[in-house]
Amino acid sequence: MEIFEVKESDIKAPLARRMSPRDLSEFVGQQHLLGPGKPLLKLIEEDRLFSAIFYGPPGCGKTALARIIAQKTKSPFIQLNAARAERGEIKKVIKQASEWRRAAGRRAVLFLDEVHRFNKLQQEFLLPYVEGGDFIFLGSTVENPFFALSKALLSRTLVFEFKPLTRDELKVLLGRALEDEERGLGWMDLQVDDEVIEAIAVISDGDARRALNYLEILALTKSKGDSIGIEDLQNLLSVRHLRYSRGDEHYDCISAFIKSLRGSDPDAAMYWYVRMLDAGEDPRYILRRLLIFAAEDIGLADPEALKVASAALSAYEMVGRPEGDLIIAEAVLYLATAPKSNTVLRALHKAREVLKMKEIYEVPDHLRDSHYSGAKLLGRGKGYIYPHGKKDVKQDYLPEGIRDVRIFDPRGIGYEKQILDRAKRKEGEVEKK
Repeated sequence: MEIFEVKESDIKAPLARRMSPRDLSEFVGQQHLLGPGKPLLKLIEEDRLFSAIFYGPPGCGKTALARIIAQKTKSPFIQLNAARAERGEIKKVIKQASEWRRAAGRRAVLFLDEVHRFNKLQQEFLLPYVEGGDFIFLGSTVENPFFALSKALLSRTLVFEFKPLTRDELKVLLGRALEDEERGLGWMDLQVDDEVIEAIAVISDGDARRALNYLEILALTKSKGDSIGIEDLQNLLSVRHLRYSRGDEHYDCISAFIKSLRGSDPDAAMYWYVRMLDAGEDPRYILRRLLIFAAEDIGLADPEALKVASAALSAYEMVGRPEGDLIIAEAVLYLATAPKSNTVLRALHKAREVLKMKEIYEVPDHLRDSHYSGAKLLGRGKGYIYPHGKKDVKQDYLPEGIRDVRIFDPRGIGYEKQILDRAKRKEGEVEKK
């Protein structure tokens, strides 16, 4: 358990920690929450906090804002990390908060970092105390709270979504760090090219902590008065770290990937594919989604698409990475440029709709199994016409009550046009006969 106390900056702390904003005037970003007249700003300034969840990616200011609240609030402020907190410690905090409320008539503020790491039982343990007003609860999470947190806890809190910092906001923070002589790097009098600042702002993906870490590492390789050029940054970045959580970013990126394939945009499809792959996504997951896409969104418009996706999966299993990346890329480009049709999906849904909404009919006698002794005595298979070797066979294969239902409805896209033409020719021949 950590009770917040305002201390002088420790020169040994990382630059990102030293440059953490001390008050709202130094806080950068989240203007949709902290701009003039915004509700969260008013709640903080007027010291009228409600229990809330701060949700957003790393390095966007969730914990920094909690520290500012710790300074501004007149209530005791306690911080726990959900990854390390134990049940006994939570009980101790709740007891202490209750005592503070009785003694001072004010509620303590409990800040629970990484609240998504609490399981549902741990989250719900807090419910009666949050609802009873024993303390003001603030939780921070990088995971979508509507998936990661219990509905009961969400119903008792406000959710504030924090956004990644913009490129310009990151440049402001980097500039401050270079100028601040007390907490930052100003005492080093470094000459940093504008190109370096711009590049750091770009590759940090909205993460202030990462941006300041890059700058600090560059500074550690230099002496007072030295220059930092783009070559120094390139030497530092042998591999770029891409922001990619197993929550929102995982689902959002795969959604963008599938929608790009469906929209027949090979450039976008390749971008999202490589972004997921290089961020650490399992290639087999991408391949499985390609298999589904080949049947759902291409289907009979190009039956080869399913073969390509299936072959890519088999080939990848034999080759592995990094050469297997090329195999997946070929499948991605083929599926992105293939004609699209959801006829298979619509047919599947239609068949299920018929089964759900219509009467369940007996199998017609002429379609029943007749390969057993006594079948003929029961009339099984009577009237069935074996079609091979016969021309223009006309036979009903659906129960009488649903013979007019159209389940397969091709739209004449790609290979489906040939299927549609064959079906029309057969209908015409039967009508002539």
